[in-house]
This record gives sequence, structure tokens and C-alpha cells, in this order.
Amino acid sequence: MSSKIAFPMYDLYRPDSEALLQAVQDLLASRGVAVTPVWPDRDLLAHWQSDDLLLSQACGYPLVTQLPEVQTVGCFHYSAPGCEDIRYRSLLVMRQRDGNKTLADFRGSRAVCNAPDSQSGYNVFMQMVAPLAQSGTFFREIIFSGSHRQSLVAIGEGRADIAAIDCVTFALLQRHAPQLISHLAVIGASPAAPGLPLITARNTPPSRIALLRGALRQLVSDPTYRTLCAALFISGFSDVSRQDYAPILSGDYPQP
Repeated sequence: MSSKIAFPMYDLYRPDSEALLQAVQDLLASRGVAVTPVWPDRDLLAHWQSDDLLLSQACGYPLVTQLPEVQTVGCFHYSAPGCEDIRYRSLLVMRQRDGNKTLADFRGSRAVCNAPDSQSGYNVFMQMVAPLAQSGTFFREIIFSGSHRQSLVAIGEGRADIAAIDCVTFALLQRHAPQLISHLAVIGASPAAPGLPLITARNTPPSRIALLRGALRQLVSDPTYRTLCAALFISGFSDVSRQDYAPILSGDYPQP
């Protein structure tokens, strides 16, 4: 059974995603580790739980709620606006005509979220509106779109009024699909939360995790990969533990 690697979370521009996979595959091969790049289908939970998974990027909320056995490898740093070291934010996005409002002004409106197991699009969003709720309710309706991109489409088409969008996704869409957000506005941002964890299977030995970390450190520091990393807003890498993601459940996000 060959070991698999994937980067499914920020696959907004396939050529850059393919280049990232190839670079990590080459870096691991130079360390004697052969891998098979894969493109997971929509069942990401099954992908993340696979025993032949060597490396993938997950979301912090599923990590702490649905993936008790996977191991954390680390976390990329991103240079997109809203990011600080391993931390990132969600941007509150709505139509330009609503750009002078505050979050409290959206009581009784329609929210759109990418998925109920998303940290950036749902969990932190609900944590932000909880203090503003009346009788446990803030939004009139919450719909789920399936992706941050589709959430922005829903706002643009008038099917929803506000969304919380991962700031790295937003920056990538500004670069590759500017027409999608040209008529939208950002009125605020969430607290900074630990970014998308890089994970490996429960049975990956410590020696192999050390090799993974070495390859990822080289990826972010070797001039060979500077252009590739810049295209994806990747600016660094840090080891992380599960404890780093505890604030996702508590909602108590320490500032860097």
C-alpha cells in the first residue's frame, strides 16, 4: 500500500496545487520516501482517516471534533492579509451596498456557510454571533453552500447576505477569480485562529514524521521553491500539536 499525499484545502488554481504536490513529492523522494499524490473527492473525512495517508491538509474544526487519531505534522504560515505566523482569520463578506454595516446589523438576515464542520466558515462565525443572539437566534436562515467560492456566489446572486470566508481563500480568489468578489465588501474579521493543520495517519512512525517536517521546512526556505510558495501565499512552516488547536472549541483565541 503506497503512501498518499494531498493538499485539498486551498485548491483554487489547479496548476499551483499540482506544482505544490510535485515539489513535496520530489523533496520526499530525495529523502528516500516514495509517495503517490492524490486528489480527494468530496468525502474529505474518509481521506483524512485513511491509514495510507502520509500527508494532507485538514481543517482545525474536524481535527478537534472528528479526527481523534490522526497525528499533526505542522502548519504552513501564510502571507495573505489576515494571517499571522500559523494563525489566520475569517473575513466577514457581504454585498458592497451593505459595506457600511456592522455584524450586529445582520440580525435576522441570511447567512451562508461552506460546511457545518468548517472552522473558518461556520464554527468561528457562530462564535462571533453568539453574544449578539436573542433567545439563542441571530440569523433568520443559515444555508450551506459546499465551498467558500459557492458562498460568495450565493451572496452575489442575492440568495444570502453575509458569510465568513477564510482569508487565504479570499486572497487566492482575488488573484485568480477577481470577478467573483469585485462587487463584494469586507466589514471585519474573526479572531486569529490556528491555521489548517498538516496531518498524517495514526500509524505514521515518528521517524517518518521527522522526514516530513524536514521536507516542509526545505520547501519554505529553499530558493528553488520561492516562486511556488509565493503563488500560494505560503511563507513559512511550524511544527504544531493538538494542544495548539484547543482554542477552536473554547473560542478563546490567544493573540500572537
